[in-house]
Amino acid sequence: MLRKSLGAVLIAGTATLYGLPAAFAGEQYVGANGYALSGYDAVAYFTDGGPVEGSEAYSYDYNGATWLFASAEHRDQFAADPQAYAPVYDGHCAFGAAQDYKVPGDPLQWRVVDGHLYVNVSPRAQELFLQDVPGTISRADANWPALEPAPAADPQ
Repeated sequence: MLRKSLGAVLIAGTATLYGLPAAFAGEQYVGANGYALSGYDAVAYFTDGGPVEGSEAYSYDYNGATWLFASAEHRDQFAADPQAYAPVYDGHCAFGAAQDYKVPGDPLQWRVVDGHLYVNVSPRAQELFLQDVPGTISRADANWPALEPAPAADPQ
């Protein structure tokens, strides 16, 4: 219980320290500027090897959020297969999910693992994620279904 409490303090304190708001559009985390991945190009992590700021000229709506891209080519790649490029856990912190918390991810704290993009809330959370990547992902995968509410039933 103490470990979980310390994890909550680490994650919540870091989110506050970095000024990350708890803004959501649907279930996709949206940054303070109103865009998924805070406006960074999701495809660039795979093609350019890291975060690249997107442009409003190349936008695409997916999972209740607007995504920005650096080029029409990247936008079209994303549109063809969004799940191949969108961050795991809807852009929430992978380390946080492993600790049983749903907190925002910072697109500058990232890692592509086995073809999937993971983001974390802070440099410290990223460091902890990297200490045991397979274990962290395994715990996050196990916790995520309880953290991510099921879609509402259709009232029809």
